[in-house]
Amino acid sequence: MVPDKLAEKFTASVSFDGRLAKYDCLGSIAHVKMLGRQKIISKTEASKIIKALNNILVKIGSGRFKTDTSCEDIHTVIEKEVIKLAGEAGKKMHTARSRNDQIALDEKLYLKETIDNIIIKIKKSIKSFKGFAGKNKGLLIPGFTHMQHAQTVKFEKYAGAYIEMLERDISRFKDVYKRANYMPLGACALAGTSFPIDRAMVSAELGFTMPTKNTLDSVSDRDHIIEFISACALLSMHLSRFAEEMILWSTKEFAYIEISDAYTTGSSIMPQKKNPDIFELIRGRTGRVYGGLMGMLTLMKGLPLTYNSDMQEDKIHLFSVADSIQDSLDIFEAVVKNIKLKPENIKRSMYKDFSEAVEVANYLTKKGLNFKDAHTITGKLVLYCMEKDKDLKELSIENFKKYSKLFKEDIFNVFKAK
Repeated sequence: MVPDKLAEKFTASVSFDGRLAKYDCLGSIAHVKMLGRQKIISKTEASKIIKALNNILVKIGSGRFKTDTSCEDIHTVIEKEVIKLAGEAGKKMHTARSRNDQIALDEKLYLKETIDNIIIKIKKSIKSFKGFAGKNKGLLIPGFTHMQHAQTVKFEKYAGAYIEMLERDISRFKDVYKRANYMPLGACALAGTSFPIDRAMVSAELGFTMPTKNTLDSVSDRDHIIEFISACALLSMHLSRFAEEMILWSTKEFAYIEISDAYTTGSSIMPQKKNPDIFELIRGRTGRVYGGLMGMLTLMKGLPLTYNSDMQEDKIHLFSVADSIQDSLDIFEAVVKNIKLKPENIKRSMYKDFSEAVEVANYLTKKGLNFKDAHTITGKLVLYCMEKDKDLKELSIENFKKYSKLFKEDIFNVFKAK
């Protein structure tokens, strides 16, 4: 029976799995080397196939490789091209494997390289943050809780909070890499093969820790993709939090920062506008990443062992998230380098915000007073300042002593930010 054209179009994946061509070739080269060494195919046949695959890799690297969209998937595209270049020998390339374990391998090779790239990009963003902190070292800014001024902090401490987040992200991606670094090829369709293959050789050739243990799990496991997208979701959330703060800080109400014109846009109708579009889009793309995570979890939640065609959709989520997070990191690193703080505006916003109140209470506690009473006394001091329209640091030592004899001249040391 001739396949229905609509069914062929619906089941084809070549439109999106074509970007795995490089990894398909690399996996096939290692597989064919093993086939030749194990004498499953002749050394001459292996040599011809490998030569053809290397030729295809060169074309892929130079952007000259054209994906045959009439084929069902990228595996078929590569196999068809190998047969064209290597002749009959090319028909033996697929011996002792299935597209089920082949796609699992391709995705893991892609994932490992992508994780390496993301870690490099995160490190660049950390470097940007360190530069941003270095340029503003010692600058006092308000620290917030509940979006209210809480305590005064140094700017480098603020920037350091995001550096901590990004360093945790690196740690998470390294963990994902470890669990993805097991080689599935040799599982074939689901139950392995009767050919005398050497999985350990292929694993070592491709830089994996070792082959996977269970063949059924090998072809149906997508935990590594879910974990990867989960790590991306956390990273995206961290980028979004900073983006949100910069959007707020760039408003007229805050006016803490100025973002370079190269990273803002104007309004089509209001000439005075300077919109923080980059940060808004970083914030907005978090939704795309979260969507990919929910898409993968939903995709896998009801699948019986082993491979099911539903899993063909995993690449759509994987590629969308990987592209989005890498684009966000690239622009994030660049825009952080192009933010200028406005120290005078920041200082003005902290005047009479009473953010040193907790340190005043701590001062009294260190002098021997219980914290509850120290808290009450400090609260009265704050009320006095509000009535007199003064800042705490503007009070005289006599003012302080009216509320407690424990206050000495060293009280003014508490107004130095930690």
